Amino acid sequence: MVQTITLPDGTLLPALGAGTWNMGDTPARREEEIASLRYAVEQGIQVVDTAEMYGNGRSEKLVGEAIAPMREQVFLVSKVLPSNASAQGVAQSCRRSLRHLGTDRLDLYLLHWRGSVPLAETVEAFRTLQREGLIRYWGVSNFDTDDMRDLEGCSRPGECAANQVLYSLEHRGVEYDLLQADRQRRVVTMAYSPIGQGGALLAHPALARVAARHTTSLGAATPAQVALAWVLRQPNVLAIPKAGSPAHMRLNVAAAELRLAPQDLAELDAAFAPPASKEPLAMI
Repeated sequence: MVQTITLPDGTLLPALGAGTWNMGDTPARREEEIASLRYAVEQGIQVVDTAEMYGNGRSEKLVGEAIAPMREQVFLVSKVLPSNASAQGVAQSCRRSLRHLGTDRLDLYLLHWRGSVPLAETVEAFRTLQREGLIRYWGVSNFDTDDMRDLEGCSRPGECAANQVLYSLEHRGVEYDLLQADRQRRVVTMAYSPIGQGGALLAHPALARVAARHTTSLGAATPAQVALAWVLRQPNVLAIPKAGSPAHMRLNVAAAELRLAPQDLAELDAAFAPPASKEPLAMI
């Protein structure tokens, strides 16, 4: 049973979603990537995350093709670049993303990271898109505690639905204050790259030891499944790992079955220490 997260208005979503960074960049993998996303949605993974920056729209186009037969089952997320975060830029970027995705609205639209455009201008542009029916919710990405406090100055309580940040065993800085602060604001934390980039994290022997104590419906647990289950254990956190093949996506889905024991969590804390003080927000 996949855990759920709750949006500010009470809407429930599964806590496991699908990321698409770098998907759509390799034509030879296109059919496999589309099959992976369709399998995910068929398994109840509603949230599919993309961005105008990913491949200059190639990811959005692939996502659009993948979800076309099942659009109503998908909670679709995209992001606007900070260089396009002005009133006019947001309007243009959103409409371009909608064309790439082949849909008439986004379920969630995020500011990809903070730039030079005043937050109040971007927030008002998001509100305009909501009034026009082009987006349902809006949020931010890569915002630290100071950024979120600044956002409070130009938005209403419960208006910002999500903050997408880097969060994994090897990047735990947000645990010091940001996760709790966002919970208190009823802002969902979306965790990108929850199982790391490349193989460095997954090669750690602590993950192998914990995995050896667990099984899923697919058989013996893997280090990647343990890393993902560790992120999913957090309340109010929606993890969006990427899986470019149906086989990889099946493993991600099965990771939601894992329930890590206190012994597991203690061993992972010993290998990947939680933050003892405030750290700069990590980004990829």
